Formats: sequence, C-alpha cells, structure tokens
Amino acid sequence: MSEGAQQYWYNLATNQVEVTDHKGQGKDVMGPYPTREAAEAALASAKSRTEAWDEEDRRWNDED
Repeated sequence: MSEGAQQYWYNLATNQVEVTDHKGQGKDVMGPYPTREAAEAALASAKSRTEAWDEEDRRWNDED
C-alpha cells in the first residue's frame, strides 16, 4: 500500500467503519481494508470465508 493511503477498519463493538487514525481497540476491529466498501462488507466476507473453509474441511474429512 502506498504511503499515506487510507486504511479502513470495521469496529465490531460499534458496527461502524473507522479510519486508521480513529480506530478502536485491536480486539474490536477487523481489517485493515483498502476501501470503505470493503470494510462495510467485513462481516459478510468473514462469513463467506468461514463457510468455504468449513466446506473444505468436510471434503477433507470425507476423503479419510
């Protein structure tokens, strides 16, 4: 990422998008994300990745 580029974070405690200079505590935030839109979609993205990993685990276990 280029110097001075803005990063965005999704705050789980407030359900708000924050910028690096004003973000909450590390335990409460997901990110960084390159755009506000990506940060707004943080929960949906995490859910999608988790579902994909769960499916991969199911396939892996079925091969045993």
